[in-house]
Amino acid sequence: MKGIVLAGGRATRLRPLTKITSKQLLPVYNKPMIFYPIETLIKAGIKDILIIIAPEYSGHFLNLLGSGKDFGAKFTYEIQEEPRGLADAFIVGENFIGNDSVAMILGDNIFDEDFSQIVANFKSGATVFAKEVSDPQRYGVIEFDENQNVLSIAEKPEQPKSNFAMVGLYVCDNKVSSLARNVQPSARGEIEITDVINQYKDKNELRVEFVKNIWEDAGTFDSLLRVNNYMAEKAKKESEKNE
Repeated sequence: MKGIVLAGGRATRLRPLTKITSKQLLPVYNKPMIFYPIETLIKAGIKDILIIIAPEYSGHFLNLLGSGKDFGAKFTYEIQEEPRGLADAFIVGENFIGNDSVAMILGDNIFDEDFSQIVANFKSGATVFAKEVSDPQRYGVIEFDENQNVLSIAEKPEQPKSNFAMVGLYVCDNKVSSLARNVQPSARGEIEITDVINQYKDKNELRVEFVKNIWEDAGTFDSLLRVNNYMAEKAKKESEKNE
């Protein structure tokens, strides 16, 4: 399986922090933000990783990350000229994906979880991840029946049918690029990831796993602060344990 880290976008919600740099280069405690999603993929056993970046910050990412050798991985880069939606990552990365399955993670999504078993057991279709949140209208929302079967997935609904957000990690087979090409841009002008995942759902090829530990979409000031505090506390506990 290959990996994609989507680190494009303008991050206007974090201005002025992102006026002269990419959101994914901001610090989260003692590392640049993008280190966390990269490490999530590597921890899951994925070492061949495409990093999709905005053109104005491409040199910053290359200087920071290099070839991937320092991570024990291989990095490839692609430019996303305009932020056209999350599912655009599968179109930009189509040649990179080739005949392999792929795990795509958002560059501002931070987990403290081991996905290696799920990746190792993946065969076909798509696997997405759900986490209960207090503000589901910010996310793709997954509605379940009493047996945890998926009834619907809606993108940023005004009246969410559940409190379960679809988090920013998507494991898909190599049909995903052609499915993404089937998607028409939404009213927001974006190729919505929910439209791709719903195609898997309609084929009965969708599996949902639940995130047990921390997950933060570090795209707001509050979530950025929370994850900084969490990682600082985690590092402190690990340091005390090793003394």
